[in-house]
Amino acid sequence: MAAYGRRFLVELADASALDCVTRGRRAALACGDRVSVAARGPGQGVIEALAPRSTLLYRSDRARQKLIAANVTQIVIVVAPVPSYYEDLLNRCLAAAEHGGMSALIALNKSDLPQAAAALAALEPYRGLGYRVVSLSAKRDLAPLLPHLKGRTSVLVGQSGMGKSTIINALIPEAAVRVAEVSAALDSGRHTTTHARLYHLDAVSHIVDSPGLQEFGLHHLEPDELAHAFVEFRPHLGHCRFRDCRHVTEPGCAIAAACQRGQISEQRLESYRGLVRGRKL
Repeated sequence: MAAYGRRFLVELADASALDCVTRGRRAALACGDRVSVAARGPGQGVIEALAPRSTLLYRSDRARQKLIAANVTQIVIVVAPVPSYYEDLLNRCLAAAEHGGMSALIALNKSDLPQAAAALAALEPYRGLGYRVVSLSAKRDLAPLLPHLKGRTSVLVGQSGMGKSTIINALIPEAAVRVAEVSAALDSGRHTTTHARLYHLDAVSHIVDSPGLQEFGLHHLEPDELAHAFVEFRPHLGHCRFRDCRHVTEPGCAIAAACQRGQISEQRLESYRGLVRGRKL
């Protein structure tokens, strides 16, 4: 249910919870994992085994991996008109969802702000790619979001200040998640969630709140995996002059040609190329 560094809150079948550690060396566990535990005292336990995962959302750089959530079926990428969201981060989250076999929903929060109309228009190309886009105000009305959460295990991801904790507070008032004011001067949000935590919405619907992101590395993906994770690239893959084309600077690149024809946006292509170049760092 939650990961606190080297300690984990594990919910048992009877809905009681144990404060657990791992046996031996620290295991790589994520919120949402299914585990076997052994009690070792009142309210205390030891995690002894990890069940196979259906999905795993994580980010990585050259040095390490950071697990976010396991066994989720949907990534809800929360963006807002204020503070400004990073479109490159949005593209990376979508690529992670595609590669990990999870559906993706883009949720524009703070729809009551005057800047919301322009932000929603900027997201229209993603709707054209087949992604669901919803507009909501977590402080006023969650109705547009609720049907997309029913029957799914979702994970909220996004930058600090986008309103993820406000959404959790509105969905589950008893969660009492601390919400901080956005720093308008810095045009960024403060981190209010320091660990991932899973909540039950009903018997078949669950949601994981995760800490705010400022970056989302995908160093674990090879260039061909990255290209396939950009959905609009797929019809053009295999049509480049060279079989090992990475779609960066190679001549005769079908992806670059599609971009020149307006079939792939320059911003999305540059997001992909930035990920490929980052693998060398």
